Amino acid sequence: MADGAQQTADLVREGMFRNDRASKLLGMQIVSVTPGAATLSMTVRDEMLNGHDICHGGLIATLADSAFAFACNSYNELTVASGFAIDLLAPGRLGDVLTARTIEVSRAGRTGVYDTEVTNQRGERIAVFRGRSYTMKGKPAVAEKNAG
Repeated sequence: MADGAQQTADLVREGMFRNDRASKLLGMQIVSVTPGAATLSMTVRDEMLNGHDICHGGLIATLADSAFAFACNSYNELTVASGFAIDLLAPGRLGDVLTARTIEVSRAGRTGVYDTEVTNQRGERIAVFRGRSYTMKGKPAVAEKNAG
């Protein structure tokens, strides 16, 4: 059963990322997707800096939101964000490799709660993010036409 769950998570990872223009635009890389969890990374580039020469908080939130999306869709049930909150704890700087790690806290019925921690390459915590999800009944996140 665990193998099947991971195969589903792999299918979702590949299918969602294929069409994820926003994450690709920001240079995000998928480190891992497992059932209910995901890790993505992103290098802070010059055009991501705000007027204070630090990574724009909205882009840190976007990284966390993308990891959240892969985690909550990993069961191949179309799931969207119903809301999120983020606390920015430290700045991301030019050249930093930011990593967002999402874990499932709760998933019941159509709703879920997921926590994401964003760290830099030194393991320093940059942000914490809590996402709330809503699953669409009976709709796959990714068509399985290419499977098999």
